[in-house]
Amino acid sequence: MNIPRPEHPNPQFERENWVNLNGEWEFEFDFGVSGRDRKFYERTSLNSKIIVPFCPESVLSGIGNTDFLNCVWYLKKVKIKNTNKRVILHFGAVDYESYIYINSKEVYHNIGGYIGFDIDITNFVEKGKENIITVCAIDGHPKGKASGKQSKNYYSMGCDYTRTTGIWQTVWLEYVENNYIKSVKYYTSIEQKNVQIEVEAVGNAKFTAKATYKGKEMGEISLKLNEGISRVTLPLKELHLWEAGHGRLYDLELTYGKDKVKSYFGIRSTRFDNKHYLLNNKPLYLRTVLDQGFYKKGIYTAETDEELVKDIYLSFDAGFNGARLHQKVFEKRFLYHCDKLGYLVFGETGNWGLDLSNMDHLAPFLMEWQREIARDFNHPSIIGWCPLNETWDFDYRHQNDDFVRAMYYATKNMDSTRPCVGTSGNYQVVSDIYDLHDYIQEKDKFEEIYLAPTYEELAEKYDKAHEWVARYQKSADYKDMALYLSEYGGIQWDVDGVGGWGYGNGPQTIEEFYERYEYLTKALVDSPYICGFCYTQLYDVEQEVNGIYTYERKAKFDMERIKKITQYEKK
Repeated sequence: MNIPRPEHPNPQFERENWVNLNGEWEFEFDFGVSGRDRKFYERTSLNSKIIVPFCPESVLSGIGNTDFLNCVWYLKKVKIKNTNKRVILHFGAVDYESYIYINSKEVYHNIGGYIGFDIDITNFVEKGKENIITVCAIDGHPKGKASGKQSKNYYSMGCDYTRTTGIWQTVWLEYVENNYIKSVKYYTSIEQKNVQIEVEAVGNAKFTAKATYKGKEMGEISLKLNEGISRVTLPLKELHLWEAGHGRLYDLELTYGKDKVKSYFGIRSTRFDNKHYLLNNKPLYLRTVLDQGFYKKGIYTAETDEELVKDIYLSFDAGFNGARLHQKVFEKRFLYHCDKLGYLVFGETGNWGLDLSNMDHLAPFLMEWQREIARDFNHPSIIGWCPLNETWDFDYRHQNDDFVRAMYYATKNMDSTRPCVGTSGNYQVVSDIYDLHDYIQEKDKFEEIYLAPTYEELAEKYDKAHEWVARYQKSADYKDMALYLSEYGGIQWDVDGVGGWGYGNGPQTIEEFYERYEYLTKALVDSPYICGFCYTQLYDVEQEVNGIYTYERKAKFDMERIKKITQYEKK
């Protein structure tokens, strides 16, 4: 049997000695969430089969059950090599709460459906023999729980779509030396022409880092390190900047004793001043698009690695230079391709559904967000963080602004190298960028706001047109910040003629679509106060038909014409 998604799930931290555990697993529903009481973890078999890493709601899993799945169980028998190395078990992502068992013994408990985890199972397995890995995944839908764009109703509706439960990213084993590198963080400097490597190591050994660029040696450093966290500086012979459309990456070979890790990094700086986005200290207009990371057959999971690459090229073909990775944490393979291709992205998570009026919800949400920052810190393609999208009041209770402040300051504390959008759209509390959403479709109304002659008039007109947004904070309070319109357009165009959801009234003809896309986009580019835009969206998702492409990634328009509009330059 062919293994689905056979490629290494993390090209930025890759060892040769690994085993992909994707493919057929045993599987069972547990609608009453009673399996732990009934000791399912002691079973040696389950009553059905599933194809991992695809969620049970998906067609690719072989199940395709789209009802509310409160709890599911997985089981796989794996022969562990007879070796003196440590055995590390990795899960790319399991939605939402998971219990992991090895040979009927609980070894790990995880909360959070977007960020993976690894477990040292050396002391729980019998080497040279078959061992049983069992997973219990609980995915209830209580009020106040963050779930992104996963529908709270049985059917998908509006801009909420089919849910994802359980394992939805690659599962794999690593056989690792007893002295090994646990994690690394890269701090690059254009001015100093170096990379600082923060190494978290297990055991004491000699550490070596060797950098190359297109096969040419760029620098090497070697020294003895002790267990724990150390930071070393690697000077580079040549400076090759990571830029938009040019993913110039240095390859990096790391060793720690006998442990060997293949990695890479990119050198670039990213920030906003009071008018522009600056990449490598040069203004760059952000022509981005909303990408929600949904796939018709796999829902949250692409069927192949090629599908991940294709979405980036589809965006390039439409004239965009980056994307908001919206209401979902994308897998490491996607970010790897963004790094290689010079594709600018904002890192986000699925905060929708979260009750921001209740500080009790802060801890689990913040902890997973911090794990996301730690997981993806090294990707040069991530030019900014966005922990919250459109924070809303909850059950008629106002959001607690301290919730937003906590997310912002925690983000900045973990990563001072990137800007943070405190909240994308809606109620602004604290942020490095003033981030707006606007789905006005009418030409005169849109131009009246964004072609206003002064910032103060733009802010006043925006607030007047969006009174619910201005309730907490006025736009004028952010007059020293760059303005980024991170959602606009959303023009619905249903090529199948069966009807669908979108923003505002859809155009009657395809020419009317082009005209609308053009006047909305030109107004933003011509505005002296907007540093970039994000069009909603790259492709249709289920019933939402405002994509440039269909859900199957087929072009809905003349792409040369779309690209020309997207890349319009200010006169």
